[in-house]
Amino acid sequence: MKDQVIQALDMQYPIWDRFLTIAPLVVIGTREEEGIDLAPKHMVTALGHANYIAFVCTARHQTYHNVAHRGTFSVSFPKPDQVVLSSLAASPRCDDLSHKPIVSQLPVRHFDDHPDPFLDNSYIYLACRHDRTIDGFGDHSLICGQITSAWVDRDYLLDSEGDIQDQLKNFPLLAYLAYSRYASIDSSFAFPFPKDFST
Repeated sequence: MKDQVIQALDMQYPIWDRFLTIAPLVVIGTREEEGIDLAPKHMVTALGHANYIAFVCTARHQTYHNVAHRGTFSVSFPKPDQVVLSSLAASPRCDDLSHKPIVSQLPVRHFDDHPDPFLDNSYIYLACRHDRTIDGFGDHSLICGQITSAWVDRDYLLDSEGDIQDQLKNFPLLAYLAYSRYASIDSSFAFPFPKDFST
């Protein structure tokens, strides 16, 4: 085994672009005064085992203000073949338009009991009610929401009788390697939990 060489990082600068980390990639959907907003995010996590989710945003982005004003947002989990669509959702605004012109051309889906848009053909759709926003992480904030409704593409629904390895091979997952790459996950291994371990 090769000896490990440890490199100290300069803490005067953000560390997160000095190495690769794996994260989910989602698209947050909100409503604006005229139109909709879709914004890709990778700093996203479940909050415990209950139906709560959070993502990092900044007050410099319209998503932050849309959530605060409207009180709801959507979360779409794109498939690997939707990485270009997810990227297009991050297109910058034009000064003379009230919404991102490209966003109006992206395929969206709506569910009757939730007002915000979802990126169509995603594998998970989460409708969320804004719970709280925690400011103060530099110029970023943690936006927390309670999941009020959820839908999943049946091909991605776990089947107790099915083989997860086969499912991943046929229906891979999208992962974001911060800050500039992505991966399609089509295989996995069982995690070696200690005996009698309980989550």
